[in-house]
Amino acid sequence: MTDSTTITLFGADWCRDCVRTKAQLDTLGVEYTYVDLVADPAAADVAREVSGRTNIPVVVYPDASHHVEPSNADVESKLRELSLI
Repeated sequence: MTDSTTITLFGADWCRDCVRTKAQLDTLGVEYTYVDLVADPAAADVAREVSGRTNIPVVVYPDASHHVEPSNADVESKLRELSLI
């Protein structure tokens, strides 16, 4: 479900932080795969395996690192570190 060349965002449309992180990636023009945990509840297990937590959003980066409930500053910093923006 996650691969080493793209960002994967696990979230749900009812989650304000998920909506905010999606909007940030869209605004920055960063390609990502969105995994809707409402449409695909089994994917919540994958997100939990990645993060060790049940909080969302979970953002998985191409270097296999991840953030859970990141701030916009956290996401932007990581994207710059990976030269994606």
